[in-house]
Amino acid sequence: MSGEPAAVLECREVHKSFGPRAPALAGVSLAVPAGRLSALIGPDGAGKTTLMRIACGLLSAERGTVRVLGFDPAVAALRIQERVSYMPQKFGLYEDLTVRENLDLYADLHGVSGDARAQRYPQLLHMTDLARFERRLAGRLSGGMKQKLGLACTLVGSPQLLLLDEPTVGVDPLSRRELWQIVSQLVREQGLTVLMSTAYLDEAERADWVIVLQAGRVLAEDVPQGVIRLAAGRTFKLTPSAPENARRLQARLLASSAVIDAVPDAGAVRCVLAQADGPPAAGLTPVAPRFEDGFMVLLRRSHPPEVLNDIVLLSPPPPLSGAAIEVRDLLKRFGAFTAVDRVSFSVGRGEIFGLLGPNGAGKTTTFRMLCGLLGPSGGVLRVGGVDVARAGDAARGQLGYVAQKFSLYGPLTVRENLEFFASAYGLRGARRRERIDWAMRQFDLARTAGAAADLPGGFKQRLAMAAALLHEPRILFLDEPTSGADALARRAFWRRISALADQGVTVVVTTHFMPEAEYCDHIVIMDSGRVLAQGTPAQVRALAPRRGELEPTMEDAFIAVVERSRAAEAAVAGAA
Repeated sequence: MSGEPAAVLECREVHKSFGPRAPALAGVSLAVPAGRLSALIGPDGAGKTTLMRIACGLLSAERGTVRVLGFDPAVAALRIQERVSYMPQKFGLYEDLTVRENLDLYADLHGVSGDARAQRYPQLLHMTDLARFERRLAGRLSGGMKQKLGLACTLVGSPQLLLLDEPTVGVDPLSRRELWQIVSQLVREQGLTVLMSTAYLDEAERADWVIVLQAGRVLAEDVPQGVIRLAAGRTFKLTPSAPENARRLQARLLASSAVIDAVPDAGAVRCVLAQADGPPAAGLTPVAPRFEDGFMVLLRRSHPPEVLNDIVLLSPPPPLSGAAIEVRDLLKRFGAFTAVDRVSFSVGRGEIFGLLGPNGAGKTTTFRMLCGLLGPSGGVLRVGGVDVARAGDAARGQLGYVAQKFSLYGPLTVRENLEFFASAYGLRGARRRERIDWAMRQFDLARTAGAAADLPGGFKQRLAMAAALLHEPRILFLDEPTSGADALARRAFWRRISALADQGVTVVVTTHFMPEAEYCDHIVIMDSGRVLAQGTPAQVRALAPRRGELEPTMEDAFIAVVERSRAAEAAVAGAA
C-alpha cells in the first residue's frame, strides 16, 4: 500500500519443529514494519521466542521464506547479526563487572571503535539513567536497573532492528514504565524498528502494530485498535453484592457459557460476553473495550475455555485462634544496611494477602523471613500461632512455598517430582499415594508426560503448586508465581488460589502485576524496607489521584504511593 513503511522482517509460510512435539511454528506469515514498535503476543508455547531467534540468525527455519533487512538468514547470518540486536529473557550480564565494564564487553563483541564508544556511552547512560551507577557492579543493581543495563548493552552496536523477548517480566511497575519510555523514545526519535514480545497486554495496546501468535500460527496482524474492535458491544462491569466478593463473582461468571472472560477490576468484575447481540443480564453496565478484551475474543475463537474444577481439599485447615500471620516491628539488617525497617501487619485465616513493592523494596527479605528461610534481626514474627524465632521447624511444617522459578527438578517427570516432594515432606505409604493421586487429579496433570523441563509455563506453575500442597499446609506462600505467565495461565492460577482461600488456606503472594492485587483481601506496599501503605484494594486505590472520569487503578495507586515517598525522602536529603 502506498505510504506504508517497508517491512524489516518478513516471513512466508515459516515452519520450525523441535523433535516429536507439536511444531513451534506452523506456517507463519507476517511482516514487521520499519520504524515502528511492534508487539508480539500469545500464550505460552505460541512460538514467540522461536520466531525471534530465527529473525536474529540463532535458529534456522525448516522451510518457508525469511527476510531480515532484505537478507536471508540461511546464507547471510553474520550480516544480519551485525545489524540486529537481540535481548533474550535471560540477558547475559556479568554481575562481577561494573556497568561500564559490561558496556565495554558488548562493545568489544560488536567491534565498536573508541570514538564511537565516546559518543554512544553518554547517550545510553543518560537514556537509562545509569550514569550515576557507572562504577557499580551489575550484581548490585536492582532488577529494573539490570534490565535497563541489558537494554543499553544491546544498543551499543547501534542496531537497525531491536528484538526484545519479554524485557519487562519480573520488574516492578515503575521500572516497567521507565523501560517502556526508553523504547518508545528510541522508536520516536531515532526511527529504530523494535519487535517486542510481552506478557503484559496493556503494553501491546501502546504498540504501533501487534502480531498475535497461538500454537505456532498467526491469529492476527493489525493495529491495536483493530484487536480492540473485536470486543465492541461485549464488555461490561458487574458489582458484587455482599457477602459475595469480586473473585467469587468472577468464578461464577466464568462458569457461564455466555461469558468468555472475567477479571476483578477496581472492586467490580469486568466481563466479556460470548455474543455482542441481545440485551445483557440485569446489573451489567457497559464499558469501553480494551486490548485485553479483544485479545481474549480472538484467542477464544481457536482456543475454547478450559474446563476448570475448583480445587477441593481432602481436609481443610483446622481453625486458627487469632491471626494466621502476625508481624510487629520486624527488622532485618545486613551489616550496616537495614533491608526491613520495623514492618508491621497481620493476615487473617483464609485471606489472600499481597506483598507489593518496587525491586529492592525489601519485600523479598520480608517474604523469606515469613517463610522461615531467613532469621529476623528484631521484632515479632508469628506464623500459624508459632513464634518463628523460637520454633522455626514447627512454623515451617504449616507452610507451602512456590518459588518464582518453581524449584522443580527438570529431568524428572511430573509424577517423579511429586514423589520427590512427598518424600521431602515426610509423607509415606498410603498417605503418600493418596496425596499424589489427589494432586494429579486436582491439577489435571495426568495428561502431561516427559520431563518437567519440557512442560509449558502454565503446567510448570500447576505442578509447583501441586507439590507445595502435598502436605496440606495451612499457609501458602507464592513468590511472583505468575511472572511471565500469559493471560490464560494467570486466570487459571487465580481461580485455583481463590478456591483454596475459600476453604481456609491463607495465601501470601508477591507480584509485580498490579491487576492481580485486586484478588487480594489486603495488601501492603513497601519501599526502602518500610511500609508505605496498607489496607484493602479499595483503600489503597483511594490513595491515587483521579484521572478525569476514570477510576484509579491499582497500578496508579502503586506508582503514586512510591513516587510520593521517594519525593519526600529526596526533599529531606536535599535539606540536610
